[in-house]
Parts: sequence; C-alpha cells; structure tokens
Amino acid sequence: MGGQYRITGDKYPRMRRPRRRGRLVLMVIASVAVLGVGGWGTLQLIDVFTGGGKQAAAAGSKAACASKASPSPTTDSAVPKPAQITVNVYNATPRSGLAKSTADELKKRGFKIGDVGNASAQWDKKVKGTGVLLGPASALDTSLPVLATQLTGAERRTEATRKGTAVDLVIGTAFKNLDAKAAADKALATLTGPAPTASASPKACS
Repeated sequence: MGGQYRITGDKYPRMRRPRRRGRLVLMVIASVAVLGVGGWGTLQLIDVFTGGGKQAAAAGSKAACASKASPSPTTDSAVPKPAQITVNVYNATPRSGLAKSTADELKKRGFKIGDVGNASAQWDKKVKGTGVLLGPASALDTSLPVLATQLTGAERRTEATRKGTAVDLVIGTAFKNLDAKAAADKALATLTGPAPTASASPKACS
C-alpha cells in the first residue's frame, strides 16, 4: 500500500460529541419551577394589598349584623301615661283665669286634674320663668318628665317630705301657653316610646 494512496485537500472528517439532552431537560424543568413560584408569590402579594377579598367582606358583614339596632317590643314601665298623673294647677301671675284655662287644656290632653287656683305665698309672683313642676321625690323620673313634655323649659323640683303621687304646675310670669299639642305629643312619644336594642336579623347574618 505504500505510496499508492494519498490524502489530498484540507478537510478531514470530524467526530461529533454526543448532545447532552439530560442537561437540557433539567434546565427546562428548572425554568418551569421558577415561573411557578413567581406566579404564586404574585398572587399572595395581590391578596395582601387588596385586604383579603372575601375574608374582609365576611368580617365586615358580621360586624354590621352585630351592631344593627332594632326597636325593643317593650316600653319603659317606669314612665306613666298622662291618664295616670294627677296635676294640680296654680297661678303665680297677676293674670286671672290662667290656672283654669291651663287645667282645661291639660285635661283635654289626657291628664287628671286635681286642685286649681292661685299659688300660695311661697310661689305667688315669684316664678320668673314659664313655670315650676313640683312633686315628690318619686316623681323625678316618672311623672315630672311626662308633664314637662307639655311645657318645655319649666323648672323641675321635688320635695323629699311630700306624700302622694300628684304633681303641681305652678305657672310663672313668662308663661304664655302650653306647648303646641303636636309638639307635646311628639315629645311624649319619644319619652314613652320603645328604646333601640342591639339585635341582628337572622337572614342578614346567616
């Protein structure tokens, strides 16, 4: 064979290295994992900045249910009705007939009328305001507030030694008329009406 064959040209066959497919597969898996973790983290950040979505709404609805007020079906039994109150009407002004006309109006509004006449020397021409509402100590939070709905601004006083349940209206020099019936009725309804109590609607909180 010596000298019969020659190798000519400057190109020679080269051996290719086997492709590393295993490394490529690992890189693809790693990339997918990184993208998945990044997406999950983004969703968590959105929940944080938006306040929790459904959880916040649920908490708000429960709080609203807990604080919602509805009228109580019962009224305050300590406050009597006008028909249960006896009022003595005394005139402490120089104007004649004022005690009778005022007593007649109170009677029309449902109050019981006791004594009617001129005020005693203790009060005569000494009441500068619209009037004084006077009664026993037990009337301070019962009868006197009810009578006060008929004459706004009248002074309220009690006598510790006074007996009975009747109360007095001593008319003062600034008195003109009892409050308008509509306004008095509204004040009386507010005083004797049901007080709001905290309760929740079962449908709204279910």
